Amino acid sequence: MDDLTVKKRTDRAGLGGSDVESVLSELSAIRSDLVENQVRSQPLLSEIHANYRDSSRNLLHYLALRRRDLRPLQLRLAAMGLSSLGRAESNVLATVDEVLHVLHRLAKRAWQPAPQENPVNDFSYGERLLAEHTDALLGPASKGRKVRIMVTMPSDAADDYLLVHNLLQQGMDCLRINCAHDDAAAWSRMIGHLRQAERALGRSCRVVMDLAGPKLRTGPLQPGPAVVRIRPTRDVYGRVSAPARVWLTSEDVPQPPPSPANACLPVPSTWLAEIRIGESVKFTDARDARRTFRIVDVTDHGCWAETDRSAYIVPGITLRHVRGADKSDDSECRIGALTPGEAPLILQKGDLLVVTRDLKPGRPATYDSAGKILTPAMIGCTIPEVFDDVRAGEPIWFDDGKIGGVIEKVGKTRVWVRITQDHVKALKLQADKGINLPESDLHLAAMTAKDIEDLSFATQHADIVELSFANSAHDVESLQQHLSSLGGRQPAIVLKIETRHAFENLPEMLLTAMRSPRCGVMIARGDLAVECGFERLAEVQEEILWLCEAAHVPVIWATQVLETLAKEGRPSRAEITDAAMGLRAECVMLNKGPYIVSAVRALDDILRRMHAHQAKKRSMLRELNLAHMPAAEPGAAASQSGMSANGRNAPVTDAPVPELER
Repeated sequence: MDDLTVKKRTDRAGLGGSDVESVLSELSAIRSDLVENQVRSQPLLSEIHANYRDSSRNLLHYLALRRRDLRPLQLRLAAMGLSSLGRAESNVLATVDEVLHVLHRLAKRAWQPAPQENPVNDFSYGERLLAEHTDALLGPASKGRKVRIMVTMPSDAADDYLLVHNLLQQGMDCLRINCAHDDAAAWSRMIGHLRQAERALGRSCRVVMDLAGPKLRTGPLQPGPAVVRIRPTRDVYGRVSAPARVWLTSEDVPQPPPSPANACLPVPSTWLAEIRIGESVKFTDARDARRTFRIVDVTDHGCWAETDRSAYIVPGITLRHVRGADKSDDSECRIGALTPGEAPLILQKGDLLVVTRDLKPGRPATYDSAGKILTPAMIGCTIPEVFDDVRAGEPIWFDDGKIGGVIEKVGKTRVWVRITQDHVKALKLQADKGINLPESDLHLAAMTAKDIEDLSFATQHADIVELSFANSAHDVESLQQHLSSLGGRQPAIVLKIETRHAFENLPEMLLTAMRSPRCGVMIARGDLAVECGFERLAEVQEEILWLCEAAHVPVIWATQVLETLAKEGRPSRAEITDAAMGLRAECVMLNKGPYIVSAVRALDDILRRMHAHQAKKRSMLRELNLAHMPAAEPGAAASQSGMSANGRNAPVTDAPVPELER
């Protein structure tokens, strides 16, 4: 921008020489802070890997820049037609210096930063560093799509080559294995299927292994009654649209049903051998309701029955095989043992819940004859050491934030929690549900004994290791030390940011991770939302994105992306927008589900469409087809959309529809 142009803009904005001097003075002071922060941190910078030397300096500059409220300065800079520093993340000092150069020219003074402070003035330098680090961590980008796609493998992937093949074919760039599930043998088969698919498709894919970490969960519960509820499918009028399917199998050698069943009932094999298609089985259920099964198929491993009536089945119910009109030929048997169902704890606002140190099965509350609680509900937890760190008055959340409470009292063997979460229906707490303590100062190491054991497998087979529940720089150092001690190939590391402490310690954790040649960050939005508050999640994930862009560290956007599509086969409108927002990161992660292949295909399409419109937080003004629509006379737009000028419906015309953006 030449001096005349700048002068014209400042004149139009009503800014005089004193205003320019004031802005120049303020920005010069900011620049001094940036440089001083780098000098003070020199010992820290000496430990950074060569790949991240420039990136670590830029991160320190960004942290110094964001220690003050820049909004008043931004408004004044924008009024002068200058950069308001709103996109300075990737090259902070160069952006500040460029504005200072213009301000000095306005003040008619020469200015040149000291040679040792002179930044790289190529504004694409930071973007190139981020691109290089992303390629090194996540592999090369697909043609037409810069953002990578990561997919968490279901257990089925160990024995289903076609699933892995189809995922890779639809656009998967990173195969993620959750070490909390399955075992080394299953993981090996998953990776074997991936290598086979890579050869078949001529594509490459990174292997990511997610260490389970110290996940705090609820303990087991006492089993509930062994009751099987059988229900047919009904339409909105209550009419049966599909009968309930019941699989009858031998109680001696039970066999799983060959297709989905509403219930599986064990019966004596001798009785089962006499069943024929078209016959009936009559019984009286647990409610003394008379019911009938129709036999519709017989196989070597069992038989199929159907019913149009609901029934409640318990062990010992007598089944009477009706062969025909001659009832003397009927035979009877009793239903064998059924798996007891889990009895969840029923909790309401104001209830007391006791969390115990041991893993004895929890039990529901007991009540007196007047309906008042005698003994509150109890449940254990998987990591009893947290009892040493929690305090009365601190919040506690269960089941991904669905149930909230406050710790009222802490004892040696138990913690008393008052439920504060209000809900229209009573809340159900089951076994193996997550527990979050966002305001408690927990002293839990990020790596468990199992994680250390799994790490030896990961160093041999994985390209990336994800550190779960990393809360401090010490946790990052611990992973680096364990990897170094194992020797051999060194996988890249990814820090999963899923706790409040991890978010608060992110700058220090990033600088520690940058001692490794390759690193990244995952925004694990599930636990993070519970820890920081759902209403603050959008703000928190933006701050993580800004810091990582300043560090030129790739970000993985994770948790509940296209979840409804992956699980149910049809996406919600909100999650389509959320998936498009994933373009702000370098990778988007999908979790498993029956329709995961469709979810990968949809995500690939969304990211390709958005690729030309958005780069990080910068809108890309590509040519719009809509901009070429012919000008219309007043009222024409309404008529083309099917509405007349007075708002009434108009006949649909054959007006051209703009081509969808690609």
